[in-house]
Amino acid sequence: MMWWLQRAFGVLIVLTVLMVYTMRAPDRPVETLVARWAPPPSEFIEFRGQLVHLRDEGPRTDALPILLVHGTSASLHTWEGWVKALKGERRVVTFDLPAFGLTGPATGAFAGQGYGGDEYARFVLALTDHLGITRFVVGGNSLGGDVAWRVAALAPARVHQLILVDAGGPPFVPEHIPLGWKIARVPVLNKTMEWLLPRSVVAEGLAVAYGEPRRISDELVERYYELTLREGNRRALVERLQSWRPGEGAERIATVRAPTLVLWGRRDKIIPLSVGEHFGRTIAGSRLVIFDDLGHVPHEEDPARTVKPVRAFLGLT
Repeated sequence: MMWWLQRAFGVLIVLTVLMVYTMRAPDRPVETLVARWAPPPSEFIEFRGQLVHLRDEGPRTDALPILLVHGTSASLHTWEGWVKALKGERRVVTFDLPAFGLTGPATGAFAGQGYGGDEYARFVLALTDHLGITRFVVGGNSLGGDVAWRVAALAPARVHQLILVDAGGPPFVPEHIPLGWKIARVPVLNKTMEWLLPRSVVAEGLAVAYGEPRRISDELVERYYELTLREGNRRALVERLQSWRPGEGAERIATVRAPTLVLWGRRDKIIPLSVGEHFGRTIAGSRLVIFDDLGHVPHEEDPARTVKPVRAFLGLT
C-alpha cells in the first residue's frame, strides 16, 4: 500500500510540474510586442518620463479632436472599429493608459501616483497638453469612462462633449467579476500572476465582458493575452485592482456640464445598466442609448452599430 501511495504521489508531482510549466508566462519586453501590436499608425512618445503608445489619426485641422480611453485590461485596440468610422472626418486620438497595453507601468513624473480615476484623469489632461490639444471630445469605456467624466469635471472649459460607454463611477455590485481580476485582489495568490497566466483565464474574462461570446475570436484572446504579458503590466494591474474603490468621488458626476451621450450594453455583467441609468439621471441633458444584446464592451463587440449614435451626437451624417 505504501508503495502505491508513493507512486501516486510521484505521479501527482510530475503532473503538477507539467501543469505549471504549460501555464508559465513570463513578462515580455515591449520590444517583442511592437511588430505585431503596434504597426503604423501606432507611435511611441515620451513625456514627463513616461513612454506612451498612441495613435493620432484623422485630419489634424480638426478643432475638436476626439480622445477615446480604454478600460481595465484593455488597450487602444478596443477602439479600432470606431476610429475607422470616424477618422475620415474627425481627428481621433487613442492611447494605452499607464499599466496597460504597450505603455506599461507608470514611470517618470507619474510613478507612485497610483492608478485611480483622478490620477488617470490628470494623466489624460497632461497628455492633451503635450499634444497641444486645448479643447476636445472625450469618451471612455469602463475604467476609461470613469476617467472621462472625471476629466470633464476637472476641466469643464476644455471638454466640448462627453461619451460614456458602460462607464465606472457610481457605486455598484457586479453580477460577475472576471477570474483574473479576482485573483489580482487576493494577497499572496496574486503574486502567481506575475509568472503564470493560462490563456483560459483571459478567454474567461472576455466571455464575461461580451454579451454574445461567439463574437470572441482566437485573435482577440491572443491580443488581450499578449498585451497583459507586457513587462510590468500584471504587477501594475494588481496594484490597480487592490486600490479599486467603486463609487469613490461619484458625487462629482452631478457637476458635469458637457453634453453627454451614454451608451450601455444591457447584458453587461460587470457594470449593470442601473449605473448607466444613474448617469442619465444625474448628468443634465444627457441621453442614454441601450443595446439589448451587447455586454460590457459594446463598442468593441459591435463597432458598426454602436458608432451610429456617436456619429449623430457629433453632428456627422
